[in-house]
Amino acid sequence: MSMSSPGPERVPSTVKVGKTSGQGKPPASKPAAKPGSAKPGAAKPGAAKGGKGRKPVTPVKVSGGRPWGPIAVIGLVAVIALGIVGFGVYSVVKGSRSWEDKASDIAGVVNYRAQKNAAIDDQTHKDGTLTYVTSPPVGGAHNATPQNCNGDVYDAPIANEHAVHSLEHGAVWITYKQGLAADQVAILQKKMEGKDYTFMSPYAGLDKNVSVQVWGFQLKTDDVNDSRIDEFIKDTRVVAALEPGISCSGGNTTTGPVTAAATGTGMSGS
Repeated sequence: MSMSSPGPERVPSTVKVGKTSGQGKPPASKPAAKPGSAKPGAAKPGAAKGGKGRKPVTPVKVSGGRPWGPIAVIGLVAVIALGIVGFGVYSVVKGSRSWEDKASDIAGVVNYRAQKNAAIDDQTHKDGTLTYVTSPPVGGAHNATPQNCNGDVYDAPIANEHAVHSLEHGAVWITYKQGLAADQVAILQKKMEGKDYTFMSPYAGLDKNVSVQVWGFQLKTDDVNDSRIDEFIKDTRVVAALEPGISCSGGNTTTGPVTAAATGTGMSGS
């Protein structure tokens, strides 16, 4: 029995099997990326490694608290400065106003000059007893001799005719109701201490406790402590003169009504 010689040895072919998906099947292959598309999370072309080229993050500024102390000081200084400037302007404007305006601004003061009453504006010298528009009078024809007005205090009524002449020279005449208490009369007298161009006397039939007058202006009040009395004296004394610069000395010093024939000797410049 003859034996055949073996043929060429067959080498079994090998089959390469990839990793399985866990179920014995190889995982499905991922679709190829389209040209021009980038994978999510992939670095952009041209981006440098190590984080270089990333968009810088703007730092957040944390502002500190405002310096309220210096701001308050500056504000206070500004307010004070404005106050000083405002007061200065007010003082200049107020100081430039006429005495007539100041007197008229005092509550209760009557400005008879503004009335342009011929009987009050009359400055002629006349003899004897005269009739006046107001009581006490604030102007009008008068006796040639004025009443002494260097802070003189009379304890009885004086003649209107002499008193009005003193008003013409810029004196302030303080009159008070007859029978006013002595302590209240003393308060009025103190307001005249050391002041020339002032005089004081009781007045019969006065409708208020006190009446203060210069030529053409009058203030009446029931209160001897009324601060308006002092303000009126300050704003009108001397400056209210129609014949300024004439002394209050050398005039009449008696009380009582003017005599029928009294002409007086007048005063220098009257």
